[in-house]
Amino acid sequence: MIIFTILLAITLQIVLTTKKWSPFLSLLIVALIAGLLLGLNPSQLVQSVEKGVGSTMGGLALIICLGAILGKILEEAGAAEKIAITLIDSFGLRNIQWAVMLTGLLIGIPLYYNAGFIILVPLVFMLVRKTGLPLLYIAIPMAASLSTTHCFLPPHPGPVVLVNVLGADMGKTLLYGFVIAIPAVIIAGPLLGKRLKHIQSQGLNLFGAGKLKDPADLPAAFPSFLIALLPVILIALSVAASGFLPEGWLKTVLLFTGDTTIALLISVLLALFQFGVRKKIPVEELTGWMHNSISGIAVILLIITSGGVFKQVLIDSGTADYISSFSGKLHMPPLLFAWVVTALLRVMIGSATVAGITAAGVVSPLLATSGVSPELMVLAVGAGSVFGSHVNDSGFWMYKEFFNLTLKQTFLSWTVMETIISIVGLLGVLLLQWYV
Repeated sequence: MIIFTILLAITLQIVLTTKKWSPFLSLLIVALIAGLLLGLNPSQLVQSVEKGVGSTMGGLALIICLGAILGKILEEAGAAEKIAITLIDSFGLRNIQWAVMLTGLLIGIPLYYNAGFIILVPLVFMLVRKTGLPLLYIAIPMAASLSTTHCFLPPHPGPVVLVNVLGADMGKTLLYGFVIAIPAVIIAGPLLGKRLKHIQSQGLNLFGAGKLKDPADLPAAFPSFLIALLPVILIALSVAASGFLPEGWLKTVLLFTGDTTIALLISVLLALFQFGVRKKIPVEELTGWMHNSISGIAVILLIITSGGVFKQVLIDSGTADYISSFSGKLHMPPLLFAWVVTALLRVMIGSATVAGITAAGVVSPLLATSGVSPELMVLAVGAGSVFGSHVNDSGFWMYKEFFNLTLKQTFLSWTVMETIISIVGLLGVLLLQWYV
């Protein structure tokens, strides 16, 4: 009965998604129905809802909002564009794919996928016009790098949510995520891009060079790189301090500044000073940047909240023992099981974020019984969340329309790219478990 109820809930979520319901409302409705069918009385269900909201957003709200603000400042100030131009000038035409890939990685760490995509698309078209190279030869490394950071590396919402739900360590997840992201983005980026040189776009008129800022108006390269990477640097230093430094004031300071919220806050304040106060930008305009960034991710926050409620309902209804025994009956390793569940949800639902959040609630009970690393579980779910993207994924259509591709071309490039990232990510997780 439990597995039937879970399948029914997932099916209902899929149906509501195909009917274009808001994921926020549909996840909340599904969670309430699932809770009642799993035996929770109305009073217990209300408590689960409140607990799910609190436990999910308590560790996420500030991180997601600060990350959005940092990304918006880098975008408005031209720092992200400066990073891209600097890397491409340094690498040269011969290594243009690798320059675009590295640009996507660096910009993709502080920026959300959509924001990074919008920033880099004009640059891709500019490079195609200047070099005469095929569109997808340059575009695929960019898209692959953004997608890889989106599913593997905090402070992106997906990995941050999974870290919070599965009780993983943020710093370790970031380090393991880098280890997996590097081969994934190389295979799904430059190597795949070379195989797709024969695919021709129907046109290159979606963006013009006028969308880019005047080079004279761009900030300097050093502060642009430093501030964009500062959250990662601070988090990495805290991990190193935790493992190697003796007790003392230095370790205390590094652990404090390496907390994800504090690291992002420091980066935001430094970005506001460097790209706002020093440029004498009015406070009202800076405030507008921040407000716009937060309003832009409001829907993401609501979806994450509903996903947390669904997760809590599954926990409070006593499905933990059943899920654990179900995995044992399949004789499937927990990390592989997590990837399979998430990949199926991704294919059926479309949203990587919703698939990851839903899967986390299903597989989280395995952590208590299997002894598997929660950080690797986060990455296994993250890998599964990008598997087989197709017509029910908004990212699929954004990629198709911006690059003016046919459906067949989009399947052969975008869907293949996302699937490669997912499979390489899974293989990386399974290899890492022998050393973690």
